Amino acid sequence: MMSFPENFMWGGATAANQIEGGWNLDGKGDSTSDHLTVGGMKSPRRFTTEIKDDEYYPSHEAIDHYHHYKEDIALFAEMGFKAYRLSINWTRIFPHGDENQPNEKGIAFYRSIFQECRKYDIEPIVDLSHYELPFYLAKHYGGWTNRKLIDFFCHYCQTVFEAYQGLVHYWITFVEINILAHPFGAFSAGGILPEKDGPTMDYARLMRGEPDPVDELTKRYQALHYQLVASAEAVAIAHAIDKNNKVGCNIAGAACYPFTCNPEDVLLAQQSMMNGNYYCGDVQVRGEYPGFAKRFLKEKGIKIIMEPEDAEILKKGTVDYYSFSYYMSGCASADASKAKAAGNMSVGTKNPYLKSSEWGWQIDPEGLRWYLNEVYGRYHIPVLLAENGLGAVDHLEPDGSIHDSYRIDYMREHIKAMDEAVKDGVDLMGYLSWGCIDLVSASTGEMSKRYGMIYVDKNNDGTGNLSRKKKDSFRWYQKVIQSNGKMID
Repeated sequence: MMSFPENFMWGGATAANQIEGGWNLDGKGDSTSDHLTVGGMKSPRRFTTEIKDDEYYPSHEAIDHYHHYKEDIALFAEMGFKAYRLSINWTRIFPHGDENQPNEKGIAFYRSIFQECRKYDIEPIVDLSHYELPFYLAKHYGGWTNRKLIDFFCHYCQTVFEAYQGLVHYWITFVEINILAHPFGAFSAGGILPEKDGPTMDYARLMRGEPDPVDELTKRYQALHYQLVASAEAVAIAHAIDKNNKVGCNIAGAACYPFTCNPEDVLLAQQSMMNGNYYCGDVQVRGEYPGFAKRFLKEKGIKIIMEPEDAEILKKGTVDYYSFSYYMSGCASADASKAKAAGNMSVGTKNPYLKSSEWGWQIDPEGLRWYLNEVYGRYHIPVLLAENGLGAVDHLEPDGSIHDSYRIDYMREHIKAMDEAVKDGVDLMGYLSWGCIDLVSASTGEMSKRYGMIYVDKNNDGTGNLSRKKKDSFRWYQKVIQSNGKMID
């Protein structure tokens, strides 16, 4: 018997840059995502300084949620969503990011979305930053390497907290904030522009395990520090505006096992958990840098500029809940010859006991239970699984049906693992399936890598009529929600 609480927040999650489209409509400015071309399974997305007519940029139309949001939210309601996690595109509120006055059409757009959610008793959970930094801030300020962005971000946060007071009670500051330590995150989340147009990251170098140059690491960790300070400031602002506001962090969950019982592997796995998860988690939940983070920075030769007041800001701006994405686990091995596995912006040693998706992401439901117990045992604050899902190629049958039993199997096993964690004593707030409607893949820019329970007629080259169709997983998830997790077969 499943043991989810009555107020459990079943739902789904998306991101503005991956679904909205309307990239230059109604006063919106261009974001870093709007400068990324389509990529593929074996070819990374490319960055271009200027928007070029002969390139295809998936975020420019995406699935045109900008004009379909009422239809999409009605479908979410039909599935029975209790919560819907979405992001605000900063450039729709402040086109450049540094203006004093907001774009009122952008304010009105999101207000309409939140009102539509409330009409169906769907709780909006809102990301303030989800891989869509205003490109103007990247080009003219150096992105998050510039401390001025803290003030710009806080002004943006105060604007939306005030505009949507009473409509939104759950907020997330920076999505997968730990990804900023990764080359892809440096551009997409940090706004650190490459020296020239081209691929956003060198997959071959990552797979070879070559270390990043110290100057690149320093930029990324300096930017990360400013985001951590900005997050803490935003928490304080949210609480001051409305005592009912709950603000969470968001971590790209990187569960890591030792490949063998060799002590070297065990220590490497522990270091991976610390640097990958707890570096940011400790700062945002506990309000201070952990000792291992200080050692890591010193040994890597990274010197971060911290102002005297930063320590107090971090201590006062701790989050109310811990949210995270979970797709897979990885292994750590001292043996560099072991095969590597692909993953959510990361690579690690391939686990021989696990199956993999078409994109090489290893499937590990039991790892979710393990991770939930790890983070809850460390922090003892409510936990939210804010992203989980399977990216796969779906096939449209002649009658228009989509039989995605593989997605149902994936979700079912992860829900079972969540239930075990709840029985272990974890205070789990909810489950938000990633890409509840098909959307543009963040890592590749493809549409063929589908996550949704709702099919969108859109192809990798941008063609398609954007019609929506229910997959088998739509009806299955509907039953799961109606039964509060009891009907999962």
